[in-house]
Amino acid sequence: MLPRDSGIDTLLDLHDQIIAQSNGYWIKIEAWQVTPTSEIPHGIRYSLTLHDLYGKRIMGYDNAHAIKLPKKFKYAGRIVTYDHMHRHRADKGVLYEFQNAHQLLTDFFESVDRILQESQKT
Repeated sequence: MLPRDSGIDTLLDLHDQIIAQSNGYWIKIEAWQVTPTSEIPHGIRYSLTLHDLYGKRIMGYDNAHAIKLPKKFKYAGRIVTYDHMHRHRADKGVLYEFQNAHQLLTDFFESVDRILQESQKT
């Protein structure tokens, strides 16, 4: 049995939070505990998303659905992953290696900061 990830409680406490950002952007965090499975061994279902002024998702980290890895990976037709990120609006998802809940939150907020900084340059 894996030791309890102390960041899970923080992530669960953030469930259903909407956090306003600069220039009309906003963040939505959803997280709930589920029975651990081979697809979700950490036992947390999550969706952390950044939205624009019009409510369109710009970027997100989630494990709400499986994604297939690109064909360049050996046996990609059989490999699916649940932990993944959407780097931009049209991104269907790329592998995100979930280490723990604190790292997930750190990675997400670093991505948000980078995107918001880039949006101010344009």
